[in-house]
Amino acid sequence: QENVVESGGGSVEAGGSLKLTCAANGDASCNYEIAWYRQVPGKEREFVAESNFQGMLRYAESLKDRFTISQGSAHNTLYLQMNALKPEDTAMYYCKARRWGPSPCFTYNSWGRGLQVTVSS
Repeated sequence: QENVVESGGGSVEAGGSLKLTCAANGDASCNYEIAWYRQVPGKEREFVAESNFQGMLRYAESLKDRFTISQGSAHNTLYLQMNALKPEDTAMYYCKARRWGPSPCFTYNSWGRGLQVTVSS
């Protein structure tokens, strides 16, 4: 069983929208910090947005006007709503989740496999 599972990638025309979902293994009894990153070939992985276990949200400054994150009710899911997409948003999008808490919340700090997002001009 994977700790982190992403869904929702795909192709869209410039100006369109996509919503990505990151689901971290566990339930509401655990604590989570979940973040989205993206990477294009030949470049370093870039921070997009994150939520911490207190529900505080943080964004990359260059993306905060177009990208919005929200948590699911159990706080183990993080949605990334991407609007007004541009060709330069084309990348592999990765989710990273850290979990901890009292038993049975064994600790992990895991990446998902990634999702391809392609924005055509």
